[in-house]
Formats: sequence, structure tokens, C-alpha cells
Amino acid sequence: MILPILTPATRKRLLDVVAATLGLLLLSPVLLLLSLLCLLSQGWPVFFIQERTGLQGRLFRLVKFRTMCQALDRQGRPLPDARRLTAIGRFLRASSLDELPELWNILRGDMSLVGPRPLLPEYLPLYSSEQARRHEILPGLTGWAQINGRNALSWEEKFRLDVWYVDHHSLALDMRILWATIHAVLRREGISAADHVSMHPFTGGRP
Repeated sequence: MILPILTPATRKRLLDVVAATLGLLLLSPVLLLLSLLCLLSQGWPVFFIQERTGLQGRLFRLVKFRTMCQALDRQGRPLPDARRLTAIGRFLRASSLDELPELWNILRGDMSLVGPRPLLPEYLPLYSSEQARRHEILPGLTGWAQINGRNALSWEEKFRLDVWYVDHHSLALDMRILWATIHAVLRREGISAADHVSMHPFTGGRP
């Protein structure tokens, strides 16, 4: 048997590559359909590409389906998120289908199936030393925080769960998280923070 002699990190990466490859192949008709719907309802570009922070604080370009139109106010500034969120965008967020293009990030090695969610690089200097430990492993498509409240959690609660995962991650725990993620997505739990489309910006966690 080959798998038992592989290191935990190698087994995790092997699972990521196999799952991302199969996902992109099997879901290609869905991805094509969603791309067309986004193009017809929101225009070009179809994808939302943004720099996020990955392993050890390294930056990468995260890819998602775009869920907002590019509407501006009279001063040329983007309208609030709630006003720019389109009908198809609301559906994509509620069903978490906007996250599917991140399978490409997983295949590239930027992300894993399971890990702390990748956040904006401007948050890096705001973390406490304990919160910064979330970057000791690859960020994930889903994670321990996502099945325990998602965007309904406070930042402090979310980071505490992220660091707990860093200290306790295993293949068995990943399988548990992936299974629980399916249930959370079907129930559409924790998609938005109170009074906000997704999550309030993080403003700092240093003591």
C-alpha cells in the first residue's frame, strides 16, 4: 500500500488535486452555464479576481464568479454592496456556487479543500500574533469556521476556530468538515453577517 507511507501533508495535497480535477471536469457544464448566466445578467467580466493571502502570508489571485454589477454613484464611486448585488449574484452566494471557480486555485496549489478562508492582504498587519497563525497552512474552500457559523460569527470567533483547525487538522477532520459543509450549504446558513451582504471588514485584533 502506498497511501499509508505518505505524509499527512502529501495525502492532503493528493486529495486536493484529485478532488479539484474531478470537480472541474464533472462540473464543467455547470460552470459553463453559470458563466453564461453571469455574462447575460451582469456583463463582462464573468469572474471576480482578487488578491488574497495564502500560506505563510504569500499572495495569490483568488477566482470566483462575480456577484455584483459595476454600478457607480454620481461621484463615480461604487454603490454599496447591497445595491450592487444582482439577482443571479444573490442566488450564487446563497447556494455557494460563486465559490466553484476556486477549484482552479486548489489545483494550482494556492488553496486546499479545507483550511481557513483566504482573506484580504490589507488585514495582515492587523492580526494579533495568535490570529496570524491561521497562515501556517493553506487556506481552504471551506473550513472549521465555515461549518460553525460562517459569516454570522464575529472575526474573533472565526479566527479562534481557524487557529483551532491549524492545531488539530487531519484527514479525518477534513472529511467531517466537507460532509458538514454540504449540509450547511443546503441549509444556507451563515451566508451574511447581520446588516451586511457578507462580512463586516476586519479592523484589527492586536491587543
